[in-house]
Amino acid sequence: MTVSLIGWGRFFDKNGNRITVPAPSTDPGKPWLWDLLATEAENLASVGFDRIQLPPASKAQGGDGAGCDGYGIYDPRDLGTKNQQWSIPTRYGTADSLRRLVAVAHRCGLAIDLDIVLHQLIGGENATYRYLGADGKSMNGRGTMHPGCFVRTPGGGTQPRDDVPVPADDFAFGDEKVYQHSNPARYTVEDALEYGDWLFRTSGADGGRIDDVKGLWAPFVAEFMGHGSMASKPFYGEYFDGNPASLNWWATSAPINGRCAVADFTMHFAIENACNNRTAPTLNGATYAQWNSGLSYGFVDNPDTDTSPGEQVIGSKMLGYAYLLTVNCKQALVYGKDYFPGSVWPGARGLKPLIDNLVYINRTFAYGGQTTRWVDGSVFVIERDGNGGPVGNSPGLLTALNFDTYNIRRITCATSFGSNVQLHDYTGRHPDIWTDWQGNATFTLPANAYGSGQSYLCFSRAFSDKPIARTSQRTTQVLFGAPDLDIPPASPGPLKSIALIWVEKNTTVTFAANNKIEAALLEGAMQVPGNKPAKTGWYEIGVSSRSASTVAFELSVTYAAGQM
Repeated sequence: MTVSLIGWGRFFDKNGNRITVPAPSTDPGKPWLWDLLATEAENLASVGFDRIQLPPASKAQGGDGAGCDGYGIYDPRDLGTKNQQWSIPTRYGTADSLRRLVAVAHRCGLAIDLDIVLHQLIGGENATYRYLGADGKSMNGRGTMHPGCFVRTPGGGTQPRDDVPVPADDFAFGDEKVYQHSNPARYTVEDALEYGDWLFRTSGADGGRIDDVKGLWAPFVAEFMGHGSMASKPFYGEYFDGNPASLNWWATSAPINGRCAVADFTMHFAIENACNNRTAPTLNGATYAQWNSGLSYGFVDNPDTDTSPGEQVIGSKMLGYAYLLTVNCKQALVYGKDYFPGSVWPGARGLKPLIDNLVYINRTFAYGGQTTRWVDGSVFVIERDGNGGPVGNSPGLLTALNFDTYNIRRITCATSFGSNVQLHDYTGRHPDIWTDWQGNATFTLPANAYGSGQSYLCFSRAFSDKPIARTSQRTTQVLFGAPDLDIPPASPGPLKSIALIWVEKNTTVTFAANNKIEAALLEGAMQVPGNKPAKTGWYEIGVSSRSASTVAFELSVTYAAGQM
């Protein structure tokens, strides 16, 4: 299992409007999200997170406005560089800050996952979309759309709906794109493939979530994941369904064929039921993870469920996280609004210290097969056997949850630790215990007082602490210069700045491009000797054409990000 932070959240303002995370455009003094996450990357990696899941990075309708969470995509290729929709930054920052976040995360040993919205666009006129080009004036931007690209609506699209997996759940939202029925044929498909390859190469990101796969033609989703730079990336899909058979049908049937995992809504709803109703049995065998752990991305809450009445986990939430971070699934997704304190995001829940402990337990002990050791109306106990740990087998893990608000519970259950083995509770709540001659463990679970959800224990072999292993890496990002993108072609003459990168001192930046352009690292107007800066910070990338005319280019930049 890997552990990922859903690195954003949704909140409600005083008028009941649903808004996204604070930003300088609406909350003076608050950082852009990309900058905040860059400063948090070192801590996240140090406690055991593997990845950060970002919200959609492209310019949305409304630009950097309070409710512009990115799903109302306007221009997919505007990452915060064009003056469109009344702002240059997106709600989350600029393209330079996005690239810095990715590079800093890699330096700390974290991967970055993008949220890919392919289902809809919003903000055009009569299903027609025209974008600014690289000069910031001409409406010649790449990715223009017209009515033949969208589902038929009055005054809008002209095409029949694609054969999507669940037509009844394909709700209207903006201008819905068609891929199977695009006119001309494959126009939207080819645009999306080119966009996806550009996005992953220019950001340097490592994987992604595909939004609303219930409303997307599955052959297109499969083709998208197999194209260009996407072919080497892991993906999971938002197939919003609480039936594990439905999730399994989409994820394992042709044409997906197991290539894409799924958000495990069955796990979420089981956790919601158990935590809200303080009952344990719903966790036993009720999740897609127990059907197919290798394709399950489990979560307690996410930005959709948390702000939807009847779907939130409203009590005992830490019991949900104790379950999520110790069961067998492909990836555990920790919701940023649960994790961060209110000093970071007003209204956030501040569960970081408790979740950090569980993330450490996950990375150290939660490996191998899963066995239910005890289940009754209020107590649930599971064991991980430790097989297949990162370096040989891990010591194994016994996790016990008590949903009873009033009563402590003394439990004796079987384990696979063996006889007379000293076990330590790595939550720090229980004294060490020893298994008996049959390998059984006896322990006392605290009551779930006030529904705080802290009535869980995590036992493994004593003296098994070990540091979190992580690998720092350099980042490669590709800058594309073309009249219809956001960076203009290289022009003859002096080196001209096209982007900023955040570089660690005394490390060398390397460039790769065809011989038609020259590229170098700049500090102000001066070229950095050997492209090796003497101090950590922002540096410009300069390019120029080697000929007497402008030249379109692809410039690969590899560097070590500076520490934040």
